[in-house]
Amino acid sequence: MTNRAVTRRDFVKVTGAASAALVLGVHLPACRPRDADPRARGADGFAPNAWVRIDAEGVVTILVDRSEMGQGVATALPMLVAEELEVDWESVRFAFASGDPAYANPLVGTQATGGSTSVRVAWEPLRTAGAAARVMLIAAAAEQWGVPASECRAERGAVEHAPSGRRAAYGTLVEAAAGQRVPESVPLKDPADFKLIGTPRPRLDTPQKVDGTATFGIDVRVPGMVVATVARCPVFGGHATDVDDRATLAVPGVQRVVRMDHGVGVLADTYWSALQGKRALKISWDEGEHAQLASDAISTRFREMAARPGAVARNDGNVDQAMARAARTVQAVYELPFLAHATMEPMNATAHVRPDGCDVWAPTQNQGGCRRLAASITGLEAEKIAVHTTFLGGGFGRRFELDFVTDALELSKATGRPVKVVWSREDDIQHDFYRPASYHVLRAGLDGDGWPVAWSHRIVCPSVMGRVFPDFIKDGVDQEAVEGAVQLPYEIPNVVVDYHRADTGVPVGFWRSVNHSQNAFAIECFLDEVARATARDPLALRQHLLAGRPRYRRVVEMAAERAGWRTPAATGRARGLALHESFGSIVAQVAEVSATADTVRVHRVTCAVDCGPVVNPNTVEAQLESAVVYGLTAALYGEVTIQNGRAVQSNFHDYRMLRMNEMPAIDVHMIAGHPTPGGVGEIGTPPIAPAVANALARARGTRIRRLPMRA
Repeated sequence: MTNRAVTRRDFVKVTGAASAALVLGVHLPACRPRDADPRARGADGFAPNAWVRIDAEGVVTILVDRSEMGQGVATALPMLVAEELEVDWESVRFAFASGDPAYANPLVGTQATGGSTSVRVAWEPLRTAGAAARVMLIAAAAEQWGVPASECRAERGAVEHAPSGRRAAYGTLVEAAAGQRVPESVPLKDPADFKLIGTPRPRLDTPQKVDGTATFGIDVRVPGMVVATVARCPVFGGHATDVDDRATLAVPGVQRVVRMDHGVGVLADTYWSALQGKRALKISWDEGEHAQLASDAISTRFREMAARPGAVARNDGNVDQAMARAARTVQAVYELPFLAHATMEPMNATAHVRPDGCDVWAPTQNQGGCRRLAASITGLEAEKIAVHTTFLGGGFGRRFELDFVTDALELSKATGRPVKVVWSREDDIQHDFYRPASYHVLRAGLDGDGWPVAWSHRIVCPSVMGRVFPDFIKDGVDQEAVEGAVQLPYEIPNVVVDYHRADTGVPVGFWRSVNHSQNAFAIECFLDEVARATARDPLALRQHLLAGRPRYRRVVEMAAERAGWRTPAATGRARGLALHESFGSIVAQVAEVSATADTVRVHRVTCAVDCGPVVNPNTVEAQLESAVVYGLTAALYGEVTIQNGRAVQSNFHDYRMLRMNEMPAIDVHMIAGHPTPGGVGEIGTPPIAPAVANALARARGTRIRRLPMRA
């Protein structure tokens, strides 16, 4: 076992005689409870950073401080606590934590869910919370029995004293345990002793989603609530100059029209009335400086920028000299479009602004941002603002944004009533924060034996971080824009990566795996081009370049082996391979495809993943499958084109999703051994597009360098 030092600032213990419940909490690193010693506040005190609750019936409730959008955190995080607490999984429940700042995600800097950080952040603190609760329960039982605590052990939700045969269920001990001293350090299990972590478990949220009791943002109902839609200028950055709302106010059910800086809100009894009212508005728009913006012009600008050096993000060796001495060079250009998120649940939020407080109900990935936004709009102190996290019908980074929450807050403030704002699918796709379009120029210098000795990668794209976290930009480089490219795993002695920030006026935001999804496509496709230029097997080339990187090599070799790489594919099919590391995990994929001149069919995808310790194998498998579907949809169909300053696509008829009859078989294989947990939610997206493109190049003999692969 390992000992994790824990101080009083690490834990919060609150007791209540009426409820006879034990509540323990541990803050995440870099967070601080608001009071040094919560016990000094008395038995009625409340600790907003509590993690563990055990009631008199022995039911264990784990507070989940991350947003559940299908990625499984409402199961994985409780598993971490339950493992160390030694309880039956059947007795475990979960609840979403409040939007208190003490729940800030230290890898993000606020309470938010993104970057595949949930398990990575919680791995030690939540296990520590469970272990501390276990130690205190054991101490309480030992004290009652008058025996040394060292003679007692916790097992299946009870404390046992083997010498006397006595046994006390946790529920009977909670009041006594609440009076125990918080341990200064607690032993954590050796991973070899895990009973729960690493085993497949049904998700705790499944029953609610099956029987309809799960509350998504769009399900929220508040007494006195009205429903609103918002008309926005179709051109990015435009605004209304004149509004004629007479026809709107004549629509049955419409109650009010409210002008805001970013649009015009229509409030009504029902969503349908609000939508009809919005359609009846007559608005004159000032389309602003981006009225002539178009995709072709953006592409031309990217190409012109790529003709000159950018800000250097990585510079190993001397690429210019190595290129000049190379026996041969290979060069290619790759281009990727803007992409929408297209979450199944459109954007929505509910807010109730009052003189003495504010409540926000939202399917959000950014509780901390919601709280700060509400304080800014209402003028209230942060302590008077409550953020209620609902289930999310998909997130993919889109729900880190706060535009839909702004709608609800401003309309509620203007009317003094609870307001639920609901976006249409058209609103969702045409007013998104898109994955940036990008342009890549890659060049490789080969020695006399055909091995790469020089590698250059120039990236031109807008900066998400420049908009959201501008301080993140250093010396002209957005490290997120070059992620995956700077961390190129292949052993090439001379490498340069440079970057041009090319903001366009099109709003950009985080998208499942963000720039990894673009950079992996360019890198892994180009590596296959190098293999083809030297008549080498793509797997053999990667094995050679990973000779000193055994973790990466194991992953790519497992994917190839399980896919039957060295055996012929079925007649009419070809296989393609790609490898990528992101969010602390490594994934390799082999796609088996068939193609005609105008169709592409992906039959099977084999995934190998090393994400470190696996909490719930079911979740890892599901997330890899989900990421493949998401990335494959984007690779085959995804494209938002810009014309006259606006998004052309508007709904699923022209922004296509992968259909059920197009779904490939997916095999997921996990590699154990790495001691540190990596992320899972996004890691399967980056390799799928290059794996399919590489397979198509082998099947057709021609290379796809621009996505989507077909419109």
